[in-house]
Order: sequence, then structure tokens, then C-alpha cells
Amino acid sequence: MTVDVPAIIVSGVVLASLYAMMATGLALVWNTLGIFNFAHGIFMTLGAYIAWTISDEAGLGWGLAGGFAIAVATMIGGGLATYGLLVKPFQNRKDIVLVVVMTTLAGSFFLENTGRLIWGPRLKQLQRVVEGTVQPLGVSISAHELVIIISTPLILLALYAFLRWTRTGSAIRAIAQNQDSALLIGINVPRLYALSFALSAGLAGLAGALLGGIRFIVPNMGSEPLLKAFIVVIFGGLGSLGGTIVGAYVIGLIESTSTYFVGIYWTNAVMFAIFIFILIFRPTGLFGRN
Repeated sequence: MTVDVPAIIVSGVVLASLYAMMATGLALVWNTLGIFNFAHGIFMTLGAYIAWTISDEAGLGWGLAGGFAIAVATMIGGGLATYGLLVKPFQNRKDIVLVVVMTTLAGSFFLENTGRLIWGPRLKQLQRVVEGTVQPLGVSISAHELVIIISTPLILLALYAFLRWTRTGSAIRAIAQNQDSALLIGINVPRLYALSFALSAGLAGLAGALLGGIRFIVPNMGSEPLLKAFIVVIFGGLGSLGGTIVGAYVIGLIESTSTYFVGIYWTNAVMFAIFIFILIFRPTGLFGRN
């Protein structure tokens, strides 16, 4: 059997780009609050549905740019609401990690079933950002997938620049390092927690809108990407946004390679086996802090 290495690489990079966007949002909330938001996947789903409703002729027909913008803005608002309703009331509890797992899971189930009531069971698909096909490395892919490959690093670079060189970004990094010290120097910690949730949800909504151009939109479309993002965050190393991004590309390449060689049904088993094997020797992940 001839191994089509370029096809594996390109397929892996497309998957990894979406995983990186999802996982970076998940990691941002973990780094600042020390919790995992299990409603993160539904933000992706709702982002795709809202973008479809705004842009498609069967909806409001306002165009793709308007659909993307309103979807991201709505998910930012959804992230603020999630923090305010499902996280903030429990922040002073010692068992906040377990409580937030339950509240965000409950919120996810509620929103997923609400989505079923609003949009129904029929499959939907967004218009692609760019039509046609291109051939990077001699592999034929849609131009929309190339947009995903190119835009994801730019978006994540913009997030890095925000966190690294702005006053607000520095404050977010400060509370990630030491919340008590941040409070002592006058940083508004709850406001920055809410901002972290908003940025995280906005990234998930954008990832959903991009994914909706290459896959059908269904009420549970965010479930698998959430699982992969969760794996990526742990694999790359808790506390390391850079490790999360590297982990996303590694996981994406592992998934595309195993799909090529052993088929889609065994891909998750292979990926989890490699994931567990690496964590045995590196429990903190690739770039995690000891």
C-alpha cells in the first residue's frame, strides 16, 4: 500500500486547526479559574446554528460575514452568561471543580435540547467562506479548509498578542499565576474571569461556524470536538497555552494517520492508547508544569 503522506499531513492540519481553536478556549478558562467548562462544546454547536440562521437564505439571509460576526458576538454573550449563572455563584466553595463540572454539563444538556426545539432534527450546512478547491502539497482540498488552516494560527497569534502585550492580558496572566496577589494589587478578578469565559466561548463559536462549512450541523456536533479539546489540553500540558496549540496539531496528525491506516472506527482507540502511553512517562503533558 502506497502511503499518501501529504494527504495525511493536510488532513491532520485541518483537524488540528479546529482542535487548537477549541482547546485554546478550554485551556484559557482552566488557566485562569482552574476549572473545565463542559458547556464548551455547545458553544461550538450554537455558533454554527446561529451563523446558519443569520446567513442562509432559509434563515434571515444576511450573508456569511454577518452570520459569523453575530455568531461570535452571541457566543461571547453566552460565555458571560455561563460564568454569571453557572460558575460565579459557586466560586467560594471548596468543591468548586466538581460543582462546575455538574453545572456546566447540565447547562450543556439544556442548551443542546433547546437547540433541537429551535432548529429541529434536519441537517443543515453553512455556505463555505470560499468556494472551489486548492491543491497544497499536491493534495486536493476545499478552499474553505485552506481558510481554516491559514486563519487559525492568525487568530491564536492575535490571542497570544492580547495576553502578552496588553494591560488586560497581563492581568489575566497575573490571576492565572496567583489570584490572591492579583487581588492585593487591585485587579478586578471576577471581571477577568468573565472575560476569559467570553473569549473562550467566542473561539468555540467561531470554530463551529467554520466547521459548519465542511460538516453538517447537528445538535450534538460539539460533543466530539469537546472531547478532543479536553484530550489536547491535558496532552499539551495543563497551564501551557503554547503546549495546548502544539498538542492540538500532534493529536490532529495522530487522528488523520490512524484513520488512514486502521479506519475511522479504531481511530479513537489508537489515539487514547498513545495518549495514555505518553502520560505514563510524562504525567503533566508535553509542556505541563511539574
